[in-house]
Amino acid sequence: MTRAIMFQGTGSDVGKTVLVAGLCRALTNRGLSVRPFKPQNMSNNAAVAEDGGEIGRAQWLQAFACRTAPSVHMNPVLLKPQTQTGSQVVLRGKMYGLAKGRDYQRLKGEFLPAVMESFEALSQEADIVLVEGAGSPAEINLRAGDIANMGFATAANVPVVMVGDIDRGGVIASLAGTHAILPARDREMIKGYIINKFRGDAELFKDGLTAITGFTSWPCAGVLPWLEEVARLPAEDSVTLQRLVAPRGKGIVVAVPVLDRIANFDDLDPLSSEETVDLVMVRPGDRIPAEAALVVLPGSKSTIADLARFEENGWSEDLHAHVGRGGMVIGICGGFQMLGRSVRDPMGIEGDTPCAQGLGLLDVETQMAAEKRTENVIGSSAIYDAEVRGYEIHLGVTTGPDCARPATLIAGAPDGAVSQNGCVWGTYLHGIFDNGAFRSALLASLGAVSHGKDHRNAVDAALDAIATHMEHHLDVDGLLRISGQSSVSSQDKSPMSNSC
Repeated sequence: MTRAIMFQGTGSDVGKTVLVAGLCRALTNRGLSVRPFKPQNMSNNAAVAEDGGEIGRAQWLQAFACRTAPSVHMNPVLLKPQTQTGSQVVLRGKMYGLAKGRDYQRLKGEFLPAVMESFEALSQEADIVLVEGAGSPAEINLRAGDIANMGFATAANVPVVMVGDIDRGGVIASLAGTHAILPARDREMIKGYIINKFRGDAELFKDGLTAITGFTSWPCAGVLPWLEEVARLPAEDSVTLQRLVAPRGKGIVVAVPVLDRIANFDDLDPLSSEETVDLVMVRPGDRIPAEAALVVLPGSKSTIADLARFEENGWSEDLHAHVGRGGMVIGICGGFQMLGRSVRDPMGIEGDTPCAQGLGLLDVETQMAAEKRTENVIGSSAIYDAEVRGYEIHLGVTTGPDCARPATLIAGAPDGAVSQNGCVWGTYLHGIFDNGAFRSALLASLGAVSHGKDHRNAVDAALDAIATHMEHHLDVDGLLRISGQSSVSSQDKSPMSNSC
């Protein structure tokens, strides 16, 4: 029988995604058939699964770590925040509808059968399923109808290991507090804990571990250090964007306006990996740097709303001045739509605004459509001599004279648009910068040299390095025993025997 173990956090952004991805790779390297699973995810960073549906980008990464094709079953419920109070709901890869937070709290319990069916489907093809929770089980106000944490764990009878982030402080209180406020049935599901993101000498925290175990009776499964390799992995949540705000002052400036509904911003990771590029995330209230060689408008979950914010920040004036100086602009997906003359939404898919004036840098118009396009694609750049691979996730159809000059050709069909002077272009292709040859040609046109490597290879190497850390710092055999899976290691250790 397939075994499973669930990793839940004392809060958001404690490192569950990377932890699961690292363990996926470590166990895959041991020869096990591993599958990742996240019952409910909330993120505007999405990916296209092999079966054509939409899943969280984190589960794509975890599937990549398992060296297996991503499936909609790995993330059956995906919430994509569209406003401050509402989200687009994606069920098993397809758009289900829109729901405000209060409505979703009533609705989520109805998704449990679909969640359980997806979990069962993965279990049929794996030796072990590694499950990632969402947020924290300590949010007991959300416990009724829960499918993301203990609601799933108890329904599927999957043991839980808690993850605490020591870097943010208060890890003893967060773990002990979680133990204190959980109801008895939920507390019984927890079989151990992990300390994550430790900086310095872990020996100095031994008394802290003793205190946590004293308060909770949970054994420690290990203390993971702060891992530099994590910066080479795609981020799941916008709270991690600060890792990209680190200009080196040695390269060309690539500026990225950060809007409220920024989506699929891991498109930027390959640029940030270049030593010759200073990636500058432009925050609301700041101006687009006049010295920028390139401005990238990334994807958006709410194009019309983000257009309004773009104007409010004064960025439209900055962008037109940048183009007037001969600077380059690239728009991806929602960013591409913003560059046109207008964005129309007669069906109210994004909200109550039926039409918005665009930035006017491309002679195109976009109309939102009910049908969402989700597809992995291979093509070629129409600007540079290079192959491109990536994926499309978008609502809307873009047409206009500048589409006669496409940015890429996907299976021979035109994609995107290029301005008459060639300085402004847009594409629906996410992941376009991942391609080493394309990125090299782009940066060469801006006077910079690229290392020329496909970014996916860097992600693969980072996962192997993180997996090595997992084996060294965690009691992986003990975790396997908790899940009910026999260890394939030559060592025979008792559960949680020596990691702490």
